[in-house]
Amino acid sequence: MSKVTLDSIREAMEHGKPTMVDVAKLAGVSAMTVSRVMNGKTLVRESTRRKVADAVAALNYTPNQEARNLAGSKPIRVGFLYSNPSAAYLSEFLVGLLNQSGLNNVQLFVEKCEAGNHETEHTQRLIDNGLDGVILPPPLCDSEAVLGCVERAGIPAVVVACGSPAPGLGAVSIDDYDAAHYMTRHLIALGHQRIGFIVGHPNQSASARRLDGYRAAIAEMNADAADELVVQGMFTYRSGLDAAEQLLALAERPTAIFASNDDMAAATVAVAHRLALDVPGDLTVTGFDDTALATTIWPELTTVRQPIAEMAREAVQALVRRVRAMREEEPAEPEQTRMDFVLVRRQSDAAPRVRPPARLPAAARSL
Repeated sequence: MSKVTLDSIREAMEHGKPTMVDVAKLAGVSAMTVSRVMNGKTLVRESTRRKVADAVAALNYTPNQEARNLAGSKPIRVGFLYSNPSAAYLSEFLVGLLNQSGLNNVQLFVEKCEAGNHETEHTQRLIDNGLDGVILPPPLCDSEAVLGCVERAGIPAVVVACGSPAPGLGAVSIDDYDAAHYMTRHLIALGHQRIGFIVGHPNQSASARRLDGYRAAIAEMNADAADELVVQGMFTYRSGLDAAEQLLALAERPTAIFASNDDMAAATVAVAHRLALDVPGDLTVTGFDDTALATTIWPELTTVRQPIAEMAREAVQALVRRVRAMREEEPAEPEQTRMDFVLVRRQSDAAPRVRPPARLPAAARSL
């Protein structure tokens, strides 16, 4: 999306609220196509859904549900607060969120919260729309300030992709520990013993779970556990560049790098290319999430598929079930759903060119 185009549309709105037509103009599609996406229709290309989702986020568009009430059912007002550094992740999330909202008579309110900037203020502004519930993706699913604000408002919340959701919260997630453990064992099975790991942002509980899974697999398979192989990232492409440069500058560089998301993995591939390293011949690179970015770079990324759009859809459904139960004064316990992950192999992983010998246990190496 062009910044000039976005600015021109905002200017034309003259302080009014964005309409479906504005979303259509920014996405470069027809208003009918936007309507199909908002209503969860299946006959729309995935790339088109993402364009519409990006335009909705850029304009903070809220669909007019008053004209779309279903058989007299009162709409459910759901707030979506986001602050994610990965545009690819956010786009996937919005596709699922918009589709399921249209199917469940949900009136969606979208609010952007800049990282580290007045989280409570943004959350309260969203809540002031008279919400029935809130959906919080990472990193806000781990924010004590945001969660405290929602709790004080007395409305239910569903956190998505949180590594360690609190017992009283609705949650949809995968097992980040198992996913990272599985990917690391896959790399070791290929013959890699020296595997670099780029950690996700420290403000997200999923980051620690993925690191723990990596370390557990390294220990179990007796691979190289040197501290220098673990480098901090921030889930951004820029941080992936810095982390990859640090790992590939080591005197004994790793034969594989496992990044905690696809953005940082894509950055690692870019650094490898700049250093004239063949991927995967000289360096195996794997990611996490399986966003659209994983298949738009060369070589395409081997990655852990976290079903982001499906998780967003399940979050809407779980929140709708809870709100409807509360309206009928029935027991409404929060649901915590664990979804499956999949290791998706593409072209960025292979056995090392020279398969290193198996590492001996420490006791044997000291003889």
